[in-house]
Amino acid sequence: MVSIKDIAKKAGVSISTVSYALNGSPKVTEETTAKILAIAKELNYVPNAAARTLKKKETKIIGAFLTNYSGAFYGELLQGMLETLENNGYELIVCSGKQSHRFLPERMIDGAIILDQTFSNEELLNYADRGHKLVVLDRELEHPNISRVLLDNKAGATLAMDYLIEKGHRKIYVVTGPKGSYDSDQRLKAVRQVIERHPHIDYTEIEGDFHKPSGERAAQQIIEKYDQPVAVFCLNDEMAIGMYNFLDKTDYKVGKHIHIIGFDNIEVSRYTRPRLATIEYSKRKWGSLASEHLLKLIAGEPVEPERIYVTLIPGESVQTVDGTVGS
Repeated sequence: MVSIKDIAKKAGVSISTVSYALNGSPKVTEETTAKILAIAKELNYVPNAAARTLKKKETKIIGAFLTNYSGAFYGELLQGMLETLENNGYELIVCSGKQSHRFLPERMIDGAIILDQTFSNEELLNYADRGHKLVVLDRELEHPNISRVLLDNKAGATLAMDYLIEKGHRKIYVVTGPKGSYDSDQRLKAVRQVIERHPHIDYTEIEGDFHKPSGERAAQQIIEKYDQPVAVFCLNDEMAIGMYNFLDKTDYKVGKHIHIIGFDNIEVSRYTRPRLATIEYSKRKWGSLASEHLLKLIAGEPVEPERIYVTLIPGESVQTVDGTVGS
């Protein structure tokens, strides 16, 4: 591997002169700089990122840590992160799995945005104690080096349940997310609070995992006990789409026998027939705000936790009990 020592030898200058030239320092004349850059190109010189990081104590790289890459949820979220970071001279890498956690202690990144269940709270607080800057999207942590940008899950779940109840539904299923998921736990907590206010509701929880197959299994479980029209709140759209897929192979119709509302308003939800009712929020804004918070932490600027607000998107997948389309 070519080093700056090799360039210096061929150019007949000192190593420090090569270093200054490669970094655009005015201490080296334009003529000498041009000569050194030409030799570097000729020798296919590649800067040593690790050495540069040690010297400058920064990488200009931010890590986004996700539990996994599956599903249609992450695209807009990551795009929002990327756009804000690029506008501020940073690059984004996306990581998953416990082995990637070492990017923080090894300082291969300048900070991290966390949406990853494989991190424990204790681990994140330990990193923060050691000076690492973090933004969490999936938990509530208090630390000067940690900021929170959380989705208003409780408001969204309350909107969804109230919508079903207002349409006259009295038999309601909820398909949950994976155990340990902050978003699922917060949505489910809000659902249960609504049910406490409406004790006349026939309410059943079905365990899911935020993926389509669990929505398909939930649909099968529901129709096996079907005796009247029911409403289903899937805690994300992926599982709702899974229900559509399963019911499409049966005589049961969405919006007639099974009334469904989701959460996330992923792109495919907009093309379902009947249109899926769901809870919407800006995933791009969520990602952008997360990046903004992290850049402020890195710059030593004050930052306050924020929540991403949600709205209800009505759809023909939910109709009133007498068959009138919900609006």
